[in-house]
Amino acid sequence: MSRPLAWGVLSTAKIGVETVIPAMQKGELCEIRAIASRHLTTAQAAAARLGIPQAYGSYEELLADPSIDAIYNPLPNHLHVPWTLRALEAGKHVLCEKPIALTADEATQLVEASARTGRLVAEAFMVRHHPQWLKVRDLIANGRIGETRAISTLFSYFLTDPSNVRNQADIGGGGLYDIGCYAINTARFVFGDEPERVIGLFDRDPAMRVDRMASALAAFPGSRHLTFTCATQAVPYQRVQILGTTGRIEIEIPFNAQPDRPSRLFVDDGGDVTGKDIEVIELPLANQYTLQGDAFCRAVLEQRPLEWGMADSIANMRVIDALFRSGESQRWETP
Repeated sequence: MSRPLAWGVLSTAKIGVETVIPAMQKGELCEIRAIASRHLTTAQAAAARLGIPQAYGSYEELLADPSIDAIYNPLPNHLHVPWTLRALEAGKHVLCEKPIALTADEATQLVEASARTGRLVAEAFMVRHHPQWLKVRDLIANGRIGETRAISTLFSYFLTDPSNVRNQADIGGGGLYDIGCYAINTARFVFGDEPERVIGLFDRDPAMRVDRMASALAAFPGSRHLTFTCATQAVPYQRVQILGTTGRIEIEIPFNAQPDRPSRLFVDDGGDVTGKDIEVIELPLANQYTLQGDAFCRAVLEQRPLEWGMADSIANMRVIDALFRSGESQRWETP
């Protein structure tokens, strides 16, 4: 690892310019060298604001730049696979925003392209790099809450702007794709397993047709359950409760952990209903996007497999596919 990895960014999407790029720039192994937009002036403005040396007025120009090693793809959901494929074919490694595809079948194209080109591709589930989730898994592995039985997740925000990509049904908008995927991903992370069957309930916006609320029950092997509700037209909130046979772990800010304040876990043995005996575990400051970027760079530079590769992404997409099927059939579906 004698040099940092040179990155190019496809688009000036808000998640990139406001959150991910600044975090990656703080990493030990990431060098954000170029950014592209469909309009050169937009790319130049973002480059100037973020101190990025090169701006391009098309995605094609960025992919043709031989100095770029890796691409960060925060494009709208329906463009994740097409432009990730083009980046792989151009010889670039790719970190792509979630959901990595609109279906599991679509995601398999990336496995084939990655094998063919010898380039790595990963889905940007940054939460798995945050120390709080690693601590949760350690606590469970060490028997702190007994046998893990259930996970309950709430994740919501309020957004009714029809021009926002999250509210456009034909390009992969809606709550399950945008935030429900986190509930599925983290439950699989904690349980270390895949659900055997799922059932989903959807409420769709009558005008925009996106799922503005989705609730689900997923049955994992060993009689372990995930229940979650995600909503795009509800009060902003997020929380995860993990129930075991002898204790409970609550994650205060499970998904949008703030980099400028410690993260907190609450561990409760259930001895007092008022919670007076809850232990508060404070984790040191961490930026999950910085950690994610450096982890990807390390895999590329050390020429080793990613800890969380495409097999994991496809497994997550299979659950999403099954939930959408369940919404139509109103029955249990198998991922």
